[in-house]
Amino acid sequence: MAFKGLFSNNKNAIAQIYTLEAIISATIIIGVLIFSVQATSLTPLTSSTANAHVETHLYTIGQDILNSLDYSQNGGCSDLKNDILKWDGDPYSWNSVAYANGNKTLNNSSTANVLEIMIVPRGIAHNVEFTWIDNKGNTIILPYIYNGEPSNNAVVISKKLLLSDSDIQATAQFATNTGIGDMDTNTDFYTLINVRLTLWRM
Repeated sequence: MAFKGLFSNNKNAIAQIYTLEAIISATIIIGVLIFSVQATSLTPLTSSTANAHVETHLYTIGQDILNSLDYSQNGGCSDLKNDILKWDGDPYSWNSVAYANGNKTLNNSSTANVLEIMIVPRGIAHNVEFTWIDNKGNTIILPYIYNGEPSNNAVVISKKLLLSDSDIQATAQFATNTGIGDMDTNTDFYTLINVRLTLWRM
């Protein structure tokens, strides 16, 4: 009986040692996890956070640009609408000197001037597209300024503009030059243009 009791006490002591080892091990593991989480916390330099910050910054810049171009004084046409009305239907791209299509440059364009001042010096790639719906219900997309395919982190800012027959001096000539046709020949409504500005970092 004495031997049995001694053996039982040894088992209890061993069990207590195992329990103590388990508690110490769990404490060490929890400490390592806490240290690891604190050491790898997100900072402004973390990749995903930095990308989100860049995209937000680009979106804000693009929104400010379109809002300023769409501002009209004294009930007149905005600079953005005037650029559409003066457009010859050709796409232009930045050639490190000006927005050009071959030997032809995009002159007297407020949109091009603002982009040249605000976007080009910052090294931000950009496209400007005009989209609208034709009489058959098809969505038409034509580039106004095209500088390549956007990257995966590109942001798109859009602004809708209403064109009326009274805005256009010669509707037939305008439709021939740009491909933007009159949606309703029976009213002063011409069409609704969606201007899309795409910005991305190279």
